[in-house]
Amino acid sequence: MPTDLTERAFGRLLDQFDPDRDRAAERYEELRRTLLRFFEWRGAPFPEEHTDETFDRVARKLADGVAIATIGGYTYGVARLVLLEALKERDARRARLEANRPIATPDAPSAAAEKERRFACLDECLSALPADSREVIVAYYRDDQRQRIEGRRRLAGRLGLRPEALANRAQRLRDKLQRCVTACIDRKST
Repeated sequence: MPTDLTERAFGRLLDQFDPDRDRAAERYEELRRTLLRFFEWRGAPFPEEHTDETFDRVARKLADGVAIATIGGYTYGVARLVLLEALKERDARRARLEANRPIATPDAPSAAAEKERRFACLDECLSALPADSREVIVAYYRDDQRQRIEGRRRLAGRLGLRPEALANRAQRLRDKLQRCVTACIDRKST
C-alpha cells in the first residue's frame, strides 16, 4: 500500500478497480507494474516513488469526490503529469548543479598543465637513473607491439639475460620510476 494513503482512501481506490477485493488487489498490482515500467522506460529518476505519488493523487481526487469513469485511463493521465514534473525537477536540479560547478581558477591546474608536469617529472626521474638502467627502461618500452617484442629479445641477448629476467628488471625499474614520478608530482603540487 502506498505510504501517504489512509486505509479508507486506499479502500476507495481499490473499489474503483473491482468490488471484489481480491480481484481489485490483482488489478491494482497489475496497474502498479505497468506504471513502474512507464516511469522506468521514460527515464524518471525514482520510478517507485513516482508510482506511489500517482496513486496518492488519484486517491486524493477520489476522496474529494471526483467521479472517475475508468481508473486505468485516469491513473495513466495522472502518471504522465507526475512524469513531466519529475523530469522538469531533474532538469532544474541539473541546471543548479551546473551553475554551482567551480570555475577553473588560475591556481587550479588545467589538464594540459598537469600533463606537462607529469612529463617534466618523468624526465627528471629518468635523468636520476644510472645510464645503464635508463637505457634498459627506455629500450624496453620503445616501439610498437610487433617491434617491441623483437627489440626486447635483442636487448635481453645483449645484456646476457633470459627474457623473464629482463622483464623482472624492467618491472623493478618501472616501479622505481613510478614512485619517483609520484613523489615529484606531489612536491610540485604543494
